[in-house]
Amino acid sequence: MRAPSEETSVLSPAAFLVRGLAVGLVAGLIAFVVAFALGEPYVEDAITLEESAAAPASAGHHAEQSEQSEQSEQSGMVEISRENQKSWGLLTGTLAVGTALGGLVALAAAAVLGRLGGLSARGSTALVAVVGFVAVALVPFAKYPATPPAVGSGDTIGGRTAAYFALLLVSVLAAVAMVVLARRLCGRLDGWTAGFIGAGGYLLIVSVAAALLPTVNELGDFPADTLWSFRRSSLITLAALWAGIGVGLTVLIGRLHDRAAAQLARRQLAASL
Repeated sequence: MRAPSEETSVLSPAAFLVRGLAVGLVAGLIAFVVAFALGEPYVEDAITLEESAAAPASAGHHAEQSEQSEQSEQSGMVEISRENQKSWGLLTGTLAVGTALGGLVALAAAAVLGRLGGLSARGSTALVAVVGFVAVALVPFAKYPATPPAVGSGDTIGGRTAAYFALLLVSVLAAVAMVVLARRLCGRLDGWTAGFIGAGGYLLIVSVAAALLPTVNELGDFPADTLWSFRRSSLITLAALWAGIGVGLTVLIGRLHDRAAAQLARRQLAASL
């Protein structure tokens, strides 16, 4: 008979990961529904505006495009239709991103379990999801919000992408560093004070980084109402994705913790007999 210390704990990183992947898959499906319902109409409007602006192009330009299209077909490249882009393509993207994020959040929740003061398994998992949403989605979006087609120059896409990922990296590293700092301060200060210091330090770091990184202003004469609606729907989609991961994982990890606590209570009772 195995000793209790030799039993595999139900609170293993693998158990967290499996639940994170499952929750992320469901959250990706929710994000697809939100993006399709709220975002795609404005993407269609942007594409229409882009095509209207390109309509007066010369016949030579159209001939060049036709030649490039023929070359693509000869090289084996397949052009994806707009219908597939906004349906299966969008679904595949949200499912892949949701599953990956769910797994990462679950592993992070497993890593901090029992290391954030008196927070329970539910509380620490929820905190990880909130911090992840702020650091990975909200802060980079605030500086470099999503833009629809017909906005931005193709010549600057490399620089804009590099700036976005630079802010994303700073935001994530700052969030991790400030969580570690707040945890260490909990030994000297109360939890609320340590949390406020960590949050303030994070805001200071990302504010300085955002101020130093270049500002992108390539809107041109794109309609402001369409742009605002698109960005609003993009942010709602991100929030739906992270909310699905956070809520679902908090519920599942909470149940997992309750099961582990019940197992421990049974072992202790058996040992006392």
